[in-house]
Amino acid sequence: MTLQDYIRVLRKGWVLIIVALLLGVAVGSALAIVATPQYESETRIFVSVQTDSSSTGELIQGNTYAQQKVQSYVAVVSSPAVLDPVIDALDLDMTASALETKITAAATSGTTIISISASDPDPQQAANIANATADSFQTVANDLEEPTGGGPSLVKVQTIQPAEPSSRPSSPNLAANIGIGALLGLIIGIGAAFLRSTLDTRVHGRHDIEALTDVPILGGTTYDPESNKHPLIVYTDPRNPRAESFRALRTNLRFVNVDDDNRAFVVTSSIPGEGKSTTTANLALALAETGARVVLVDADLRLPRLAEYMGLEGAVGLTDVLIGRAALADVLQRWGDKDLFVLPAGQVPPNPSELLGSEAMVSLLQALNEQVDYVLLDSPPLLPVTDAAVLSSLTAGAIVVSAAGKVKKTEVAGAIRNLNQTNSKVIGVVLTMLPSKGPDAYGGTEYSYYGGAEQPSEVMPKPRARRGRK
Repeated sequence: MTLQDYIRVLRKGWVLIIVALLLGVAVGSALAIVATPQYESETRIFVSVQTDSSSTGELIQGNTYAQQKVQSYVAVVSSPAVLDPVIDALDLDMTASALETKITAAATSGTTIISISASDPDPQQAANIANATADSFQTVANDLEEPTGGGPSLVKVQTIQPAEPSSRPSSPNLAANIGIGALLGLIIGIGAAFLRSTLDTRVHGRHDIEALTDVPILGGTTYDPESNKHPLIVYTDPRNPRAESFRALRTNLRFVNVDDDNRAFVVTSSIPGEGKSTTTANLALALAETGARVVLVDADLRLPRLAEYMGLEGAVGLTDVLIGRAALADVLQRWGDKDLFVLPAGQVPPNPSELLGSEAMVSLLQALNEQVDYVLLDSPPLLPVTDAAVLSSLTAGAIVVSAAGKVKKTEVAGAIRNLNQTNSKVIGVVLTMLPSKGPDAYGGTEYSYYGGAEQPSEVMPKPRARRGRK
């Protein structure tokens, strides 16, 4: 993954990260509130070696010996030999092991000073435990260092700072708890964001397509929940940013297959419901706006939609032409005041794949290519049926529509693989249903030239369709 990929994952998962962060802060705060306050008191003792000599060398040796002893004394402080007398002296209802968890001993580096800290919910009790532990340790240390033949101890242990009751609890620390909770929440949130991104197999933006295939991306359109009510956005609301997206797609398509006389393109998708029919119709309208002669063919002989979208009579159409029951000029319908002609699907036949791959279809495409600038064929999805793969082998290539957030990466890869297996050329991919904001937003949908108009204007009535020759 590149740095941009990491940033994209974080941007997509920012809500999850913020929620985890807030939960971490809340948990940390709650634990600090419900926890029993603990008070800590500390006493310090000084360890020295008894010597009658005043020479510098012996004094240095004695100090070094005391420092070495201090390291061992730190472990002795928490031993039962020291803690059992403390329990008896303070009449504590606990074992030496339990008392050990309340006591901490440490030696200051380079010195012979030992710090003994004790914690307890009662500040006075904490001070009592610390002082009693220091007294008990002095007794144990003197016994340990007493010469075998009797006499005074070689090591002197003396309290230099007795413990005092603390006025403030040492724990819980609200600020520290909040900080730790926030840090853990942030780590969990970021981890969850990357886990979700890893497990998510759907296509969300152009980076997913670019990771799947080298096929160029011709364009993209944003998601419009009202698209079913006004599918022909290029005509009904030409200033809408989505309409401009189809014009951008038109511009890119005009640079495809420039040196080839075959200007027939199949528009398909991986699975149903990705917006291929809407894309085909609006692309045809955008091409016709430039003065190009365009024929829009509904080659989806299983679930035709274009006649409904265009407001045309679709009872007779492509099927009738292919079986020789009607002439092309009789069923081809002109739409609007531009050179846009629509060939509906007609009746649904029992053998769509055979009809679309027939010699009659080859002849029809050849005739259309000779008379118009563009032929756009709306075909069924690639994965459920083979119609689009068969048809694309007879044309200049296929345009694959992929719906963001709907189609899976494996489905797109499978659709492109099906096209390659039939020696069909994949012209490019068109992304649909893209978010208008966020890391997966398609940059081509922002058009400040039009003032960022988002709401569709008043829908104009569709022009009356009339049949006739081109």
